[in-house]
Amino acid sequence: MQRDIDLPPSGRGPRYLARFDTRRLPRLLTDTLVIGTGVAGLRAAIEASRSGKVVVVTKTTAAECNTHYAQGGIAAALSPHDTIDSHIADTLDAAQGIGDPQIVRMVVTRGIAAVREIIEWGARFDTKRGRLHFTREGGHSMPRILHAGGDATGQEIERALLEKAGMVPQIQLLEQTFVLDLLTHRGVCVGALIFDAHHGLRVLYAAATVLASGGASGVFRETTNPAVTTGDGMAVAYRAGAVLSDMEFVQFHPTTLYIAGASRSLISEAVRGEGALLRDKSGKRFMPEVHPMAELAPRDVVSRGIIRRMKLTGDTSAFLDLTHLPAERIRKRFPHLWELCRTYGIDITKDKVPVRPSAHYMIGGVRIGANAATSVKGLYACGEVSASGLHGANRLGSNSLLEGLVFGEIAGAQAGRWRRRRGPAVEVALASRRGGVRAPVAIDLVDLRNSLRSVMWRNVGVEREDYGLREALSQLDFWCGYFLGREFETTEGWGVQDMMTVARAIARAALARTESRGVHFRTDHPNRDDQAWSRHLRLTRED
Repeated sequence: MQRDIDLPPSGRGPRYLARFDTRRLPRLLTDTLVIGTGVAGLRAAIEASRSGKVVVVTKTTAAECNTHYAQGGIAAALSPHDTIDSHIADTLDAAQGIGDPQIVRMVVTRGIAAVREIIEWGARFDTKRGRLHFTREGGHSMPRILHAGGDATGQEIERALLEKAGMVPQIQLLEQTFVLDLLTHRGVCVGALIFDAHHGLRVLYAAATVLASGGASGVFRETTNPAVTTGDGMAVAYRAGAVLSDMEFVQFHPTTLYIAGASRSLISEAVRGEGALLRDKSGKRFMPEVHPMAELAPRDVVSRGIIRRMKLTGDTSAFLDLTHLPAERIRKRFPHLWELCRTYGIDITKDKVPVRPSAHYMIGGVRIGANAATSVKGLYACGEVSASGLHGANRLGSNSLLEGLVFGEIAGAQAGRWRRRRGPAVEVALASRRGGVRAPVAIDLVDLRNSLRSVMWRNVGVEREDYGLREALSQLDFWCGYFLGREFETTEGWGVQDMMTVARAIARAALARTESRGVHFRTDHPNRDDQAWSRHLRLTRED
């Protein structure tokens, strides 16, 4: 693989979002700070608690995260018919030439023990005749997907980890707590500036910090993600000097419910794994002419297949057809989907379900190595907020929960080692008077947020091209010019500033990669170019 490419620093926005002086703020101290309560964050907290006190913060409630909403399952080579090498091969094939083989082997191998561990902690996966039941998803050569409650796998994993973490006295959970920025001193992360409605601004000093705040698909108008998934972790790491990598690679899930008035609810890939078919409005099945694996092709292929069929037919969606499958089996296997569709008058055993792609998973993020370390000392990252090299240019379905377990354990262990080597948290006097300006003109945050998400969906979506990407960047640059330098006093304002920072990073990287690879598809550069682009794009903030 050729060397990676560093995009020129952007120099957009201040280092900190708010003015502060740590000497004048209430202070908390902990050995390890974990930001995020999904699978990666909770697993990191449990591991880090072996080395001291852990404070876990989340900006809403502990269960409001992507993990909770993950339906399909978790991939692991636990079946007697499966092999580690087969899982590795499928993962690297989906990664489209830029997956890291060493990282892939490590995650797939260690993931087996990680899944067995959470089963020991009480996670209840579905069984058939007393044995774990495995299903198949797109891109997998065989059934290796464990699921729980039919289509509530993430919810069960989240429950088990929250229960386990709740039994550890060294772990303290702070909900409704927003992280404005990471605090750095002489190139080392020393904690974070946090905010909640009851206490206002506070300083949380930590000997080590683990970032596990999830992805950023909420910067797109159409998304499967909950409203909290707006890239805050990537933004705070970027402002602190961490390297972002692979930001152009945003995975769009092919099948989300598309009904007026309904949220863009994910319809798991496992539904197609059970035999559901994709049809256009005339009833024609179209995926066999797109890819040999038809409905079970990699997600990027299916997403583009649906988008192009919609353009061809002039419709606003395609349709997922389960009507040929046994009704009782479908109701039992997908109880949440059954109930959701019934709410809108759709019987999935008799009616076709309108679907279209939506932004689903951020492959790019804060760059980490095999030890989960970022480019900022004392700062570790894991899960969707990170770019580990596991997914390359396209995530293989159900590998994300596995990555969260494996890298969560690694990040927690490394944070503990860092704390033992460096000693306890130290109160460092820090101040920033460059948070921004308090301008007299009010900003309509809802309008700006919606406008940003619309521009990203229209120009940086499933299919991209030069003109649209430049148009998006021009608009983002204009907004950044008058918005990033403003000082706000609410989580809503800071949140939109984070969204704008991440959206601009995605658009910059998408414009720079002049080829098509995995989830990044350029209609003006439709071919993969291994000679020029078998490498990663890195972004850093100008110091």
